[in-house]
Order: sequence, then C-alpha cells, then structure tokens
Amino acid sequence: MVFKRLMQAMGVGGPSVEAVLANPSCRPGGHLEGRIRVAGGDHAVDISYVALGLVTRVEVESGDNEYDTSQEFGRRQVTGAFRLEPGQRHDIPFRFDVPWETPLTDLYGQHLHGMTMGLRTELEVARAVDSGDLDPVAVHPLPAQERLLEALLRLGFRFARADVERGHLYGVRQSLPFYQEIEFHSAPQFARAINQLEVTFVTDPQQVQVVLEIDKRGGVFTEGRDAFGRFTVDHASAATVDWAAQLDAWLRQSLQRRGLFS
Repeated sequence: MVFKRLMQAMGVGGPSVEAVLANPSCRPGGHLEGRIRVAGGDHAVDISYVALGLVTRVEVESGDNEYDTSQEFGRRQVTGAFRLEPGQRHDIPFRFDVPWETPLTDLYGQHLHGMTMGLRTELEVARAVDSGDLDPVAVHPLPAQERLLEALLRLGFRFARADVERGHLYGVRQSLPFYQEIEFHSAPQFARAINQLEVTFVTDPQQVQVVLEIDKRGGVFTEGRDAFGRFTVDHASAATVDWAAQLDAWLRQSLQRRGLFS
C-alpha cells in the first residue's frame, strides 16, 4: 500500500491531458478553438485546474550573455477543481483568446525562419503540474501587418529571419514582456547604405504601432549605426495607403539626412 501511494504521488498511473485544436491557424486578436481531453488513470484524483497558454522562444540578454528560453503568455484557466475517477474521461470545449501582440509565425503560407509557437495544456493534481504536449500554432498577420510586409517585399527587401526578444521598446505602449523583430536583407537600391531592416509590430484592437530599425553600413573610417522610425497604422484605414511609396520615401529621407544616400 505504501509503495502504491508513492507511485501515485510520482504520477504513475495518473491522469493524462491533451488539447485538440479545431484549426491551428489564427491571427493576433483572434482565437483558437478546440477540446481538451482529460483521461483518468488507475486511481481517483482531485484536479485543481486545467489551463492553457501560448508558448514561444524568447532571446534574453543578460550582461554579456545571451540565451534562449521558453516564454508562456496569454495564459487562461479553463476549469476549476473537479474529481476525476479511475478511467473517467472529460471532454472540455475551449475558446482561447490570442493576445493582440502575439508574434507572427507565418507569411503567405511560409513559416518565418526562427519562430516557434505552441499551445500548452496544463493540469494540476495535488500541487503537481502536468503539462501536455505543445501543440504547434501558426499565427498569420492581420491585414494591416500584411500590407506593410508586402510593401517591403515589393520594394525588393528579402526576408531573412525573425526572433522574439525579451524587453520593452522605448516610447511604445506594450503589454507583453517581449517583442518580435522581423529581419529583412536590404533591397538592391539601398544595398550600399543598409545592411538589414528590422520591423516590429505592437498591436492593439485599434491600431498597429510599427517600429523600423535600419542597420546601416559603415564606411572605411566609420562604424555602422542604427536608425529608428516609428509610426502607427489604424486597422480601418490601412488599405487606403500606398505603403510601398510611404516606406520608400521614409527610407530615402532617413538615409539622406545622414549623408548615406543620394
């Protein structure tokens, strides 16, 4: 009997949990739907809760060191406490709200290199947490985000990679403890002045805050430097603007002011 209790405390023969998504694709500010399947083990247990949370990989800078870690966000408890009898099954429907600032993982059906995103299901029994598998999630851009990214591609910029960095951007209203940078190789007409261009979106229900960072090439006797631009795009009016022309004009003006483009 003592051995059986010890095995139960270690989780042997305990309950299992998994989420089944109706559709793994979503957009920031949208939602994911599905069902959580909880199956009882060989002994009765008291479940404290079942929760869901999105998980992504985040780069962290600490002093001179840099490392990757998993970051959960948008966490939501789906159930309260309940009793689960041996072999009993619970099928729990859910609707999970995707935060507006959720990083993008896909563009035009292509995965953004460097990005990971998944939905984690968590179940707690007797203060022991059991996390189910991480179900992959594809986050596609909102129309306003897509128009800006499409404009950069039309200008000749080429996608390089994307990552998520822990921290807050200066002067930007931000609710999550991290932000995404989508990196592009320079367009041919800017290649002599720009190494790469980084784009960050910080989104809410009304608008998208856009941060552009230019990694400028250094000269023979000068070091490369960064230049920043920041503007907002309303969801409602994004379709009325020629973003390729707007971005081209901003880049040229920014580089000309610094004597890097003529």
